[in-house]
Amino acid sequence: MKRRAVEIDDSEDPIAGLATALLGLRGPEQMRAFLEDLCTPAELEAMTDRWRVVPLLSEGVPYREIHDRTGVSVTTIGRVARTLERGAGGYAAALHRRPTRAR
Repeated sequence: MKRRAVEIDDSEDPIAGLATALLGLRGPEQMRAFLEDLCTPAELEAMTDRWRVVPLLSEGVPYREIHDRTGVSVTTIGRVARTLERGAGGYAAALHRRPTRAR
């Protein structure tokens, strides 16, 4: 991630500001519109790739099978797996809170 060499007001956490903006959105349509405005197509693709493998990893699906099913690189799958194990808990919280789909 690029860091700019400028003075920043340390009294406000920029991630907290973004998180607050996300929490203020109502429903998937507003969230999608916000993400499409905020992110480049490549960034959206990277985030959706990561999110697509989270449920599969939580179900214990092997990396190679996840790759075969999603097309996501084994390297990315490994990074997501490490984050699931040692990250801040965001993936697990989102996975737990996601609506269940009828199968």
